[in-house]
This record gives sequence, C-alpha cells and structure tokens, in this order.
Amino acid sequence: MAQASASSLPALARGFLQLSNARKIGLGVGVATVAAILWVLYLYSSAPEYRVLFANVSDKDGGAVIAALSQMNVPYRMADGGGAILVPAGAVYETRLKLASQGLPRGGGVGFELLETQKFGVSQFVEQVNYQRAVEGELARTIQSLAVVQSARVHLAIPKPTVFVRENQKPSASVLVTLYPGRTLDAAQVTGMVNLISSSVPELSSRNVTVVDQAGNLLSGPTGDTAGRTALDASQLKYLHQVEAAIAARIEGILRPITGAENVRAQVAANLDFSETEQTSESFKPNSNPRDQSIRSQQSNESNSTTPQAAQGVPGALSNQPPGAASAPLVTPQPGQPPGNQPPPPATSSQKEQTVNFEVDKTIRHTKGEVGSIRRLSVAVVVNYRRVGDGSKAKLEPLAEQEITQITDLAREAMGFSKDRGDTLNVVNAPFRVTEAEAAAASLPFWKDAGLIAMAISIAKWIAFIVIALIALMMTRTAMRDLIRLGAMPQPAAVGAGGPGMAMPVGGYEGQAAPGAAGGPAQAGYEGDLRAVRDMAKQDPAIVAQVVKGWVGRDE
Repeated sequence: MAQASASSLPALARGFLQLSNARKIGLGVGVATVAAILWVLYLYSSAPEYRVLFANVSDKDGGAVIAALSQMNVPYRMADGGGAILVPAGAVYETRLKLASQGLPRGGGVGFELLETQKFGVSQFVEQVNYQRAVEGELARTIQSLAVVQSARVHLAIPKPTVFVRENQKPSASVLVTLYPGRTLDAAQVTGMVNLISSSVPELSSRNVTVVDQAGNLLSGPTGDTAGRTALDASQLKYLHQVEAAIAARIEGILRPITGAENVRAQVAANLDFSETEQTSESFKPNSNPRDQSIRSQQSNESNSTTPQAAQGVPGALSNQPPGAASAPLVTPQPGQPPGNQPPPPATSSQKEQTVNFEVDKTIRHTKGEVGSIRRLSVAVVVNYRRVGDGSKAKLEPLAEQEITQITDLAREAMGFSKDRGDTLNVVNAPFRVTEAEAAAASLPFWKDAGLIAMAISIAKWIAFIVIALIALMMTRTAMRDLIRLGAMPQPAAVGAGGPGMAMPVGGYEGQAAPGAAGGPAQAGYEGDLRAVRDMAKQDPAIVAQVVKGWVGRDE
C-alpha cells in the first residue's frame, strides 16, 4: 500500500501539470472550499462549551474576576454586555470555588463573613452593629440575584429592646434598588422582595418595608393606615380582569361556530365585591305544641306541715290540771268532731310545686361573605354582518331578527345572566370596518407573508451551503480522477530522428529511431505500447485527446 501511494504521487503531479489553467484554478478552488468546510466543522465540533460562571457582575467585581481568571490561565468569554462571565463547562465549579476562596465576587457589600474576623474583647454595641451590617449585606446580595436588579442597598432600623410594652417599637426597613437600563420590576416581584425582607428580620411587618428605585419612585405600596383605604390592589385588579376575560371568552367561544372566528366581539364589565363581611344572627320562633317539644329541665317541690292545736280554756290552775276520768257522752259525736270535751287533732297542710322548662325553638346563623363575588355584569356583544358571495362580488347583509334572538339567548346563558343582580346584555349587529393595513394583509397571497419569507431565506441559506459543498466535492473528485488517469498513462518518449517536438507514446525507449526493422526486442516493446495506447484511446478518448492537446501546445 505504501508503494502504491508513493507511486501515485508522481502520477498525480504529472496529471496536474498536464491540466489546463482553467482546470487547475477550478481544482484549487474546490480543494480550498472542501478544506475550509472541513476546518469549520472541526472547529465547531472541537470548540468547548461555555457556561455562566457569574451573572449580574458589577464593573468592579468583573475586573477583579477577569484578573484572577487570567492569573489562573482559565479561558473566559463575556456575555450580556459584560454582565456575565462564561468559562468552559468543565471548569465552572472548580473555578467558582477558587474565586470564592479569594472572596470574589465581593458583591459590593459585606455579609456574614464580617463576623468571621471578629476580634476578641469587642463591646456588645460593636457586635450588634456588625451583625446588623452582616444582615443588610446578605439581604442586598439576595436582592441583587434578581435578573433586573443591578445593585441594591438595604437599611434596617432595629430599635433597642425594652421591658415596657407601651414603649416597644417595631423594626422597619428601606431598600434602594438600581435597575438595569430599560428594565422594570412588576408588582409580583416587588411583593416578593418585601416579603423576603420581612421574613428575614424578626417582628418586621411587610407594611414597614419601603422599596425605592434609583429614580426615587416608590415601588412598594403605601404603608400604615393608608394601606387599608386604597381602592384595589394588584391582585384584586388581576382577578377582576381574569373574570371579565373568562366571561368574554365563553361568549365568543359559543358564538364563533355560528358567526365565524372574526365576526364577533364581546366585552364584559364586572362589578365585584371584595369586602370581607361576617354576620351572626339568632332568631326565635313561637312555641309549638308542648307534646312536640323537648324538655330542657324539670323541677318538682313537695312539702307537708302540721300545725299543733292552740291552748283553750280560762287561764289559771284549773285549765292546767289534767282532765278527769272519761264518761260516756250523752250525744254521739259527729264525724270529725272530737268526742266529749277532747281537743281537736292538729291541722295538717301539704304544698306541691312543679316547674318544667322546654327547649326554645332558636336558630343561630353565622354568615361569612364571599370575597370577590359578582355584584353585577354588563356585557356588550357586536356581531358582524353576514358576507354573501365570493371575491369582488361579495356583499354584507344584516342578520335576521330570529338569528339575533338566538345569539342573545346564547350569550345570556354563557354569561350566567341574573335578573336579580341587575345584569345587562346588549347585542348589536353592525358591519365591521377593516383598516387598510388589515385589508392589504388579507389580500396578500400566502407566499408574501413575512414569516414565511424569513423561514424560506433561512432554509435557502442552508440549501446553498449544502449545494456549494457538494459542487466543490464533485469538482475535486472529478479533478482527482482525471489526475490519476493522466498520471497512469505511459509517458511519450522523444524520437531522435523525428526532430524537435515529435514524441511517441512509448515508455522506456528514449533515443530510439523510428521503427524500420522488423523483429527484435525493441520492435516487440513498441508493438505492445502501441496496442496499450490504442486500447486506452478506445476506453477513454477524452484523456488521449487531452494528451495530444498537451503535445501540440508544447513550446519545445
């Protein structure tokens, strides 16, 4: 194989020299194009992948980080206008740890590392100040991690603790953020920032956090008593818009199959109740039949008493003497009357009380109002005229009264119409006015669409690149094949008797005269070469013609 390669190189060289100037230039251009394509593919495949080392880096910290990377011989790139530093993907974590050991990036403030250098014997006041500085620095670093924040400063006002409850004060915080040019903080990000700070400091309420940007604009909402008197906050407005958009989408969704996708418009104005109400009511009903009521409590009280007989007769010794012997009465005593002169028995009395308490028919109702309930809906629906005909002969006609009634009924059901709430619905059938720009865009054919044109240009670029690469490869392949064939042909030997410029396609017979005698080894070699040239001329006449053309064009 080595011999074949060594023998083919001179053949390629001889074939290249026999080419015309145009073929030589084309071959050179093709080889250069193929080499450039292969080189670009090699660079693209062998280029290391870069990942973000640090993002949102200030100019001061960026310079320090780049200087440290240069000393560490780590390649780097800049992105996002110098705000992000990229390094090879395999060296991200190792480089980040090495830079962290050097305290980079510093972030424009100090954090809890300030407490690591605490000296022995400092006062309690200095310790408190250092702790507050550390908390402020950590909060500032956390806020700077947001994509839209370039730098931040946090100030904490933490009062001294006291044992008197009346003199106890709550801490407060103020934040100054510097945003990147053209970037803004939305309400959700500001709320998240406020909640982050209030959750990081004990007893710090979100109402006592103030956020201001570099232009002095107040980003956080009003604090104190004025916060409860505002109309609607961002979340309530967002919910209101969602309710209106949902109702409008339901109305348009049910009417599109009837009117068409671009022939109906609906707008909703909702009045929502965001007040929080709680109500407790207690009602009593008239007592029902006692037999149907439940006994709550029952009390019975019964008492018996005996009253002794009072003393009778004339006061004195005679009345205090015991009675004499009994004698039979002359008259039979009546029932209940003591016989003879005996005293009546003592009086006995009894008393009985009973108290029954029944359950009272009472109803206790605790009602909590729903926040965000719908008070009233106002809906307006516009339906386009019907298009009759095609092309330039098309015209618009109003819908029939029956169709308008059907559309109104469908819209009323889709919006959840309630007469008790006082909802209103207005459906209007009117022709839509199309602007000139919309009309021009609608009249343009699909191949003139800007999106399709951009996509076609992108596809054409790749197709052109592939076609150029294939053409260059085919040209190079054809030229190399011609070179190999030309180099494989036997070289013509100069004939001494033929004069200058005459040559015969005989290899190895340089200096021989024209064949005149028959026989001999020279004659046999000549005949063999002649047959080989004839066979080659039959197989590939183009190569022979090229050789003859080269002979004719010689200056020798």
